[in-house]
Amino acid sequence: MAQPRSRPPETAGARAPAPTVPALPTWLVPRPHLTGRLARGVRGPLTVILGPVGAGKTAVALEWAHTRLPPGPVAWVTCDGPAEQPGVFWPRVTGALRDAGVAVPEAVASGEGPLLVAALAAALNRRAEPVVLVLDDFQPAPGSPLADGVGSLLRHAPGALRLVVLARRDPPLHLRRTRLTSEVTELRTADLAFDDRETAALLAQHGIDVPRQTVSVLRRRTDGWAAGLRLAAMSMEKRREPERFVAEFAGDDEAISSYLVEEVLDLQPPGMRQLLLMTSVLDRLNAELAVELAGEEVGRHFADLVRENSFLHPEGQGWYRCHQMFADVLRMRLRHESPGLVAPLHRRAAAWLDAHGHLADALRHLLAADDWEPAGALVVRRLAIGQVLGLTRERLPAGLVRGLPEEPAGDSPEPVLLAAAVARLRGDDPSCRRHLDRAHKLLDALPPEQHDRAARCRCAHAMIRMDRLRSRDLAQAHAAALDAEAVMPLLPHALLAQHPEIAALTLSVRGSREVQTGNLKGAEALLTGALKAAGAAGNGALRRDCLVELALLEAVRGRFRAADELAAHATQPPLPSWTAAERSQATLHLVRAWVELARGGPGRARHELARADTVLRGRPDVFLTEVGALVAGLATALEQGGPATTADDLTRGSRLPRTVLRAAGPACAAVLGASRHGRVAVGAAPDRPGGRPAPTEQLSARERDVLARLAQMMTTEEIATELYLSVNTVKTHLKSVYRKLAVTRRSAAVRRARELQLL
Repeated sequence: MAQPRSRPPETAGARAPAPTVPALPTWLVPRPHLTGRLARGVRGPLTVILGPVGAGKTAVALEWAHTRLPPGPVAWVTCDGPAEQPGVFWPRVTGALRDAGVAVPEAVASGEGPLLVAALAAALNRRAEPVVLVLDDFQPAPGSPLADGVGSLLRHAPGALRLVVLARRDPPLHLRRTRLTSEVTELRTADLAFDDRETAALLAQHGIDVPRQTVSVLRRRTDGWAAGLRLAAMSMEKRREPERFVAEFAGDDEAISSYLVEEVLDLQPPGMRQLLLMTSVLDRLNAELAVELAGEEVGRHFADLVRENSFLHPEGQGWYRCHQMFADVLRMRLRHESPGLVAPLHRRAAAWLDAHGHLADALRHLLAADDWEPAGALVVRRLAIGQVLGLTRERLPAGLVRGLPEEPAGDSPEPVLLAAAVARLRGDDPSCRRHLDRAHKLLDALPPEQHDRAARCRCAHAMIRMDRLRSRDLAQAHAAALDAEAVMPLLPHALLAQHPEIAALTLSVRGSREVQTGNLKGAEALLTGALKAAGAAGNGALRRDCLVELALLEAVRGRFRAADELAAHATQPPLPSWTAAERSQATLHLVRAWVELARGGPGRARHELARADTVLRGRPDVFLTEVGALVAGLATALEQGGPATTADDLTRGSRLPRTVLRAAGPACAAVLGASRHGRVAVGAAPDRPGGRPAPTEQLSARERDVLARLAQMMTTEEIATELYLSVNTVKTHLKSVYRKLAVTRRSAAVRRARELQLL
């Protein structure tokens, strides 16, 4: 049972509440931050407390009336909501004022209509101190005599009357006008929501002690709704395992669903009730979508629904979200009353959302309707397989596809491709491979005239293969990348531009493969392009891997300072760290080993080589193994000292491509030479003997800022955003940097700046 709560102490000097103010409940949870706002609000003419049934509006006002010092006597009137009549309302008001100690002449109390309002305003204006009038459940219709009368009283007694309105919707008292003059204080649903501390206090009243995490889960699932929390606590009292109850808790709890059905749903007019039920399948809605689902006749009630129902929370731009627990109850009632409507409503919602660019929401509704084939077609048609794989900033939640069948039925390749992507996301490689093989056969069976569909399917197929193979078999991943590039010209350019993850993955795989085959110049161009595309897609893992590959290129060329900087960028937040052994992780350790040798630290290099070897044992890679052998030989030469070992000795017998060895030879020679002469080789550029003369003009501070970000592979737009400059201004600085450094390209500018130790 609920534990009685001691009455909070009254503020020193506070007057006793008037007889019209209800007693303070023993179960009330103190909320001083809200009563403080209310106390400040009643210094002005109008305060409104708005929220759904059970939000705690009356409780907050009662706590304020009993524990804070009002600016004058408090007259409390409990109204009958929309059913309130002027002939009943005004006698209640004058009676409450008299009970609060306000002298209301008999002539005023017996009046009616505008004359009564005018006489009451005159009587209030004669007072030396203001009067606080609380109207609980005040819900007159806009333009009604009751609404006009209260509005007139507020206007004609501005200094004498402090009005506090408790309601489920905005009262028709010209709130917009009073907002402009800062004469209104508003406490709305979000303000009334309980926080974790208040939720724990409420549970404690029922003798329930659960961990803080459980309290947070319960508060989130109820949206902090006071009545929902109270009803949940009452149910938890009867359970032996309250934590398990919270884990399984939803709006379908019998006590909560009965309360919401009786107090909210069944009190709605028929059209409003039908609109609530038919739109309950949506997580968020707007007027156009409501009409799409419910039809013109029912959908026209949407404006009234927004105005009347405080369980709808505005999210901006005309969108609204229904209170989570109320939405659960509505969905339960819809399934109970009209089960045959549920799937068609989901399909209608999916079609509208797809047409308006809301892919994730459209997919969610298709899967809710068990429409797996259209769901797969949607993902593939929109080139969104990368979102399923988690390659983009905006991902399709994994929970959307938990119910995907193990073996999608039918002869369409799209749901099979979706199943392959989901299996890849789950780490189920056998299923992913099986689905890919089946999708390949189905693709070959597509009619020739469906070339657009085939191109989108082949792009999705290649994306899944690249993502699956790039860390285990780079040659096969490269073949998939070539397949992707072959179909890209057949895809809509505008749609392809919306999915930079396709280019990011393709260029990254191709660039890594070019490193292995020894095409260092081509690899640099591909990896730089992949780095830019990965940034546009919001793919931190691909950015990290591209930076590591570029660092390896610089190390092979003997540009150890640049290699060290790129490796450092690859391991700094917000880029992710490795969660499992991957090829790029071994690459990073090899780069670090080479840099440590250039610094004259063979011991630290050995440590990095050992870490690379650990990764390569789980992820064998012939190219990286050969690089490791070359670096290990260089470490041995440094440890033994003496002039015996040469760069030719180190590269002789290596199975690395000839072009890689031609670049690596001078790099090894530079490290050996620096070691024998007691110098550190970091920053050496052996392929540029003698270097270039220093620039004749010094770079400005802003040009140095731009150059530093250029070295981080940031795009022009990203540099502009970070430095708070326009894109054109950044381009102007870049031209000046190129001129002063005597270069024509970004990569050349970065290399030249590193040679001159400007970075």
